[in-house]
Amino acid sequence: MGLGNDDGVKGESWDVKKSKGKKKNKDVAEEETTGCWTKLWCIGSCISSRSKVDSSISGISSTNCESKSTNDTSRDQPVAPIISSTTTSNAESNSSTSKLEEELKVSSRLRKFAFNDLKMATRNFRPESLLGEGGFGCVFKGWIEENGTAPVKPGTGLTVAVKTLNHDGLQGHKEWLAEVNFLGDLVHPNLVKLIGYCIEDDQRLLVYEFMPRGSLENHLFRRSMPLPWSIRMKIALGAAKGLAFLHEEAERPVIYRDFKTSNILLDADYNAKLSDFGLAKDGPEGDKTHVSTRVMGTYGYAAPEYVMTGHLTSKSDVYSFGVVLLEMITGRRSMDKNRPNGEHNLVEWARPHLGERRRFYRLVDPRLEGHFSIKGAQKAAQLAARCLSRDPKARPMMSEVVEALKPLPNLKDMASSSYYFQTMQADRVGSSPSTRNGVRTQGSFSRNGQQHPRSLSIPNGSHASPYHHQFPQNSPKPNGKT
Repeated sequence: MGLGNDDGVKGESWDVKKSKGKKKNKDVAEEETTGCWTKLWCIGSCISSRSKVDSSISGISSTNCESKSTNDTSRDQPVAPIISSTTTSNAESNSSTSKLEEELKVSSRLRKFAFNDLKMATRNFRPESLLGEGGFGCVFKGWIEENGTAPVKPGTGLTVAVKTLNHDGLQGHKEWLAEVNFLGDLVHPNLVKLIGYCIEDDQRLLVYEFMPRGSLENHLFRRSMPLPWSIRMKIALGAAKGLAFLHEEAERPVIYRDFKTSNILLDADYNAKLSDFGLAKDGPEGDKTHVSTRVMGTYGYAAPEYVMTGHLTSKSDVYSFGVVLLEMITGRRSMDKNRPNGEHNLVEWARPHLGERRRFYRLVDPRLEGHFSIKGAQKAAQLAARCLSRDPKARPMMSEVVEALKPLPNLKDMASSSYYFQTMQADRVGSSPSTRNGVRTQGSFSRNGQQHPRSLSIPNGSHASPYHHQFPQNSPKPNGKT
């Protein structure tokens, strides 16, 4: 769905995406220096878009609020012109709207919004309402009636996320249609809820439930307190249930095709929900073993056989899940050009460690400082290895992944109590400065000189934006309601 999507500007080739990935992962200093400018540029782009909405019925301008502080890259898409209504008559505009509605297979549960109602709900798309950048446009926070479409006073009614469509060509329109058609039919606790849509002249908007905890990416790779191990496994289980539903339980099997940390959104209790169905495809039918399609997705997460052949199967999603599970185990991004040579590609770096009982300790996020389940980490590493098998047929079904993950969030055998882990940590500290994912850490020491792991509790009010960017300084913070 792209609420929390960090995909940036579209219409780029797979090769371009690889080179752009180098620019996405900045060190702390550069992040702090450029973050404000990035936010201002994004707001400026959306404000420019909003001013055109106010001055003309032609719609939101072709702008992209691109996040510069995330590692994900833009999705590979063809670019084609889309019909503009700036010079059309009202009759032609109405005809265009009717044709669009004919393309929609709209579920009766979806609400149809008027553009002016969404404009008022987001307070005229003002900067304070900007949440960030979605898969194909800017995302704004708004408030509507609990069971209707009318706007209400901020802080009352139902809090929603309103995503606008940038006019970036035919592919953007196709993704918008896919989003409505898939999420209009698919209902599951681990899929983000699409509340409704708006088609009015050249305007196309989507209205989703608001996810107060933001994306997994925001929490997993933040520079502050690390995401606790039990919560990581809870999120992994929820996301796996979402994929299992799409592959094995939905009336028609669906291949998600864009599984990554930025597309996993979290509610107030860290329940995971899959978002951004713009690239989703119906699974193969009848005797067909795969769907042949142009290679699209996010570099670093796509299965190698899909990249090479364009043959898409549900096992392509399983591979992507393995990459995300590995990110949760290690605290590292799937692609990180800032790491030493040989460690840029997470899967290739981690593969030799996954199958060995003792070497897997080197994989686990050092920021956890031993505060993780030994058995749970071993099981998770073994599961990631299966999902990342080079042979697609050897990868498990997502229902098997769900069963394997179910016990992991509740395991209590902490590595910090393991003699072997303490010995390994002592050797690591003796041979190199104390680091945490490349950042020097400070630990607390007891009277006998032993180091204790830092507290991993999450401070109240530390919600990250659900849409990748931090909230503007004068923006209202999430209130914990979905």
